[in-house]
Amino acid sequence: MQANNRAATALPQLPKSPTGIEGLDEITKGGLPLGRPTLICGSAGCGKTLMGVEFLVRGAQRYSEPGVLMAFEETGEELAANVASLGFDLNELQTRKMLRIDHVHVDRSEIEETGEYDLEGLFIRLGHAIDSIGAKRVVLDTIEALFSGFPNQGVLRSEIRRLFRWLKDKGVTTVITAERGEGTLTRQGLEEYVSDCVILLDNRVIDQITTRRLRIVKYRGSTHGTNEYPYLISEDGIAVLPVTSLRLDHEVSDQVDSTGVPALDEMFGRGGYFRGSSVLITGTAGTAKTTLGAFFARQVCKEGRRCLMFVFEESPQQLIRNMRSVGLDLQPLIAQGLLHIEASRPTINGLERHLVTIHRLVHDFQPAAVVIDPISNLISVGNINEVRSMLTRLIDFLKVNNITALFTALINTRTNQNEMTEEGVSSLVDTWISVRDLEGIGERNRGLSILKSRGMAHSNQVREFLVTSQGIELLDVVVGPTGIVTGASRLTQQLQEHARHLAAQQETERRDRELERRRRMLEANIANLRTEFESVEEELRQINTDEQHRQQALASGNQRIAANLPRPSPPPAGEIDE
Repeated sequence: MQANNRAATALPQLPKSPTGIEGLDEITKGGLPLGRPTLICGSAGCGKTLMGVEFLVRGAQRYSEPGVLMAFEETGEELAANVASLGFDLNELQTRKMLRIDHVHVDRSEIEETGEYDLEGLFIRLGHAIDSIGAKRVVLDTIEALFSGFPNQGVLRSEIRRLFRWLKDKGVTTVITAERGEGTLTRQGLEEYVSDCVILLDNRVIDQITTRRLRIVKYRGSTHGTNEYPYLISEDGIAVLPVTSLRLDHEVSDQVDSTGVPALDEMFGRGGYFRGSSVLITGTAGTAKTTLGAFFARQVCKEGRRCLMFVFEESPQQLIRNMRSVGLDLQPLIAQGLLHIEASRPTINGLERHLVTIHRLVHDFQPAAVVIDPISNLISVGNINEVRSMLTRLIDFLKVNNITALFTALINTRTNQNEMTEEGVSSLVDTWISVRDLEGIGERNRGLSILKSRGMAHSNQVREFLVTSQGIELLDVVVGPTGIVTGASRLTQQLQEHARHLAAQQETERRDRELERRRRMLEANIANLRTEFESVEEELRQINTDEQHRQQALASGNQRIAANLPRPSPPPAGEIDE
């Protein structure tokens, strides 16, 4: 089995030609099939011609591959004028011999006058254009005009096959544009079968919002993305979304970004958010979600790194003014080029335009952090599934670029599931902070809690916080008889606790005084007893002394008496008894 896997990996892969179109090379796994024809089909206004032109321009600019554009509907001057708004200078490329534009006019009446019609002349003309500049890429726009002169369907099919075979034999990577038919991808219904790669472009209107979608119908010899991908035609060309990694293999960091609120940092085991992670702050209206996001942005800028803010509810001037009321001046950060605020209404563009705008600003500004406030407003330009898809791509894009992302979202109070956002991205983010109303007796207070923080320990407390002129202040948790107390109840609880503490202190002082009084009384009693003991001791000592003197006097008298007594004389010698 392993030998088979090694053999499979050793097989040569299909060579590809990168398009240079943002996002398209990613979903095609490297670009269009090299040296083979690719069909781009779709209805009017979906950007078929622009995609073909950009394929040639990017090839010339980035890969030094000359290209030939053979147009059957527009002249070279018209094409150059049309794509100038995208920043493409076709005349300059022609001057450098990196591009050749050939306009072929096909008139049905002229064909009928001359009789037989085939593509031999086209082959000669196209071959000369390719050889004149050494072209590696070719675009034919559009094929319907070319085949309109074939009334015989049999001849038409034969010539289509012959054209595609000729292009393969020539070895050029070709893009052929075609209009969509009724029930088929093209009007003739044959081009999609003989093409090696087929890309379908669609321009649809849903709920009065225009959305363009791209789908790779087939790609011979290669895997590819099979979903429908939104794409956008902007002033910089075509951008296909997502422009992110298709796999969860991005790098992660152990570094931590401060939240900008020291007390909030203390609630996280590592002191903030992991760098490159995604953070979601949810809450009802008026719970300081924007303020928390602004403090995070300020902290990033204070460290000398750049931050990009997208706001959908306020103008930059209004945001700057409002943040001054909480002691946060963003204007100097903007002047230093560390902070950029991009403000727009969500309804001004579709979701794809917003996503491409974010991508482009991130690419140009190179921020270390991005703040989007609020993502819930995007619901106004798309349904929940579309918004979820857009945010998934955005989160993935920011993670791949190791950018810390902070999103705010408004909780829908009409539902009972206040812990779930309408966008359904709470499971995608790494850290989820909930700010909520803590309603008490006749007042409303704010509370904050951390619902999750992947990869680090965090506090499970619900902390009341105040938004003051000096910033955000998190208060210590106060627990009453019925649970956590806030607001006026917190003050009452604190006063009661202070009164109890004062009473306990006074009782302690009273006990200390009583102990001191008793100590003094005891010491006085001890002094009296000591004095009485000393008196008794003195008296006993005196008695002992007197007794000693008396004994001494008695002994002395006895000695004197003994000394004055006469001594007895010894008896005569003859009177001794026998």
